[in-house]
Amino acid sequence: MEEFKKKRNMSPFKILAIGFLTVILTGAILLTLPIATQSGEITSFLDSIFTATSAVCVTGLVVLDTGTYWSTFGQVIILTLIEIGGLGFMAMSTFFAMVLGKRISLRERLVMQEAYNTFSLQGIISHVRYMLLFTVSVQLFAALILMTQFIPIYGIGTGIYYGIFHAISAFNNAGFDLLGNFTSITIFNENKIILITLAILINIGGLGYLVIREIISGVRAKRKLKNFSLHAKVVLTISGILLSVGTIALLIFEWNNPATIEHMSFGNKLTNAFFSAVTPRTAGFNSISNSDMSPAGKLLTMGYMFVGGSPGSTAGGVKTTTLGIVVFTLISVLRGRQDAEVYKRRISQSIVFKAMAIFMLGITIVIIGVMILSITEVGSSFETILYEVISAFGTVGLSQGLTPTLSSVGKVTIAIIMYLGRVGPLTVMLALAGKQEKINYKYPEGKILIG
Repeated sequence: MEEFKKKRNMSPFKILAIGFLTVILTGAILLTLPIATQSGEITSFLDSIFTATSAVCVTGLVVLDTGTYWSTFGQVIILTLIEIGGLGFMAMSTFFAMVLGKRISLRERLVMQEAYNTFSLQGIISHVRYMLLFTVSVQLFAALILMTQFIPIYGIGTGIYYGIFHAISAFNNAGFDLLGNFTSITIFNENKIILITLAILINIGGLGYLVIREIISGVRAKRKLKNFSLHAKVVLTISGILLSVGTIALLIFEWNNPATIEHMSFGNKLTNAFFSAVTPRTAGFNSISNSDMSPAGKLLTMGYMFVGGSPGSTAGGVKTTTLGIVVFTLISVLRGRQDAEVYKRRISQSIVFKAMAIFMLGITIVIIGVMILSITEVGSSFETILYEVISAFGTVGLSQGLTPTLSSVGKVTIAIIMYLGRVGPLTVMLALAGKQEKINYKYPEGKILIG
């Protein structure tokens, strides 16, 4: 009876943290089965849990090649974990509850509110319904487009399967592919239909369902951007700036790089630069060699991986709105204003503090991860390790080839970082902190010199 009460009193943060761990563990057990591999061998539990973590956390970092090592059964398990991880296990629970006609409790609604970063409980069930319908519709439409490219190359059966797999992987910003030998989609770097389709899927999945819903309703009502909610305006503004600046910057950085895009036509250069600006936020596909990019290109990619997508989306990272709030706060300080302001609206101090906490926790996780891997991964360069850790934290999946050679400690470290990046560092910290006490007093103000 006491255990039952404890479960009922668990905070939404704890339920989310434990829920993701449960899905990861279940997936890992299934991936250890001989039927999950093409050779029929039993996969080590460490490799299985790393793969399951990467799938549920929609990252795409792999120690075993998805296309050549895992059987169809194993690949379907990975694909299922990607869908659950992208949508969130609460969405799947809600779906089955609705099918069975079960009532959704207030606690479950609170967990969903935290999971999908909605502003209130009102309409949360309809939001999940819309999310499920929208996800299936977009993935199906994109899969049909991809099939037109895969079927002529791989045949009808494999072409259909590849279309579905890569559409789901891209929409959920997972970055898993079936093309083999850790090459991602570099063999299709001159196929504009595949690159643009995947890029659009990544962008849609990375914007967040609330913003997508607002865009669709706004288009129907012929509303201008200025009439959108503040959240949607910030997400679209930051995302648009990152995408356009990233495309132009990568086009310049890689223009004369013979190992990436120098040999391509202008159209293909532009498409690959655009794709390379999209995929670090946070999809993990790559159409050009990551390890052969220019130093400036690698640095920009790492910055984009750290930022990631937007709240309530399938993407990881500290999120576009967090970056926006940090920038808006900096601008306000430089202008001598006491509050962070954007679009003639004041941002509350609690949101600013939360953004700063997420940003600093993200930096702290990356630093600790780099320190650990610098000790365990002997012979690996600092750049390669930093790239890998940021990719794991941002749940991106891009790699410079370090993942398959990771030591046991390295695999555990990267798996933990992927988990923290997907669930959210602040969510995990609050889950570990337990019940928060309410303080009804304030200490006297003190002064500290800064700068």
